Amino acid sequence: MRIKQAYLILTFFVVAGVAVLYGISPQWFATRFLGVAELDRNLAHILRAVMGLYLGMGLFWLFAAASTRHRNTAVLTTLIFAAGLASGRIISLVTDGLPAPILVAYTVAELVIVPIAYWVYRLPEA
Repeated sequence: MRIKQAYLILTFFVVAGVAVLYGISPQWFATRFLGVAELDRNLAHILRAVMGLYLGMGLFWLFAAASTRHRNTAVLTTLIFAAGLASGRIISLVTDGLPAPILVAYTVAELVIVPIAYWVYRLPEA
């Protein structure tokens, strides 16, 4: 399997896993990982919307793994997706302070993904 295809498939599974954590039971996620005793209905709504966004992007990446026409665009969107999330998290770190450990781990993972995605994007299609 080519590197770009494998990267997109792996990215789909990682993002889908995170999406399911957020959205299947927002109350469980907030209690378990964020230390929130009672999740507001509006925040549950936001977490489920994020789940939908993540799954939508992930499905595009999975589709593009099988489509040479869309593969580079999909890899580029993984870079933009991770960079956008990381930049928002960095702003929050500066303005709000240190969040829950899982959110720090997400920040680190997103910062690691950006150069990897750029490297994969620059690879010639084999």
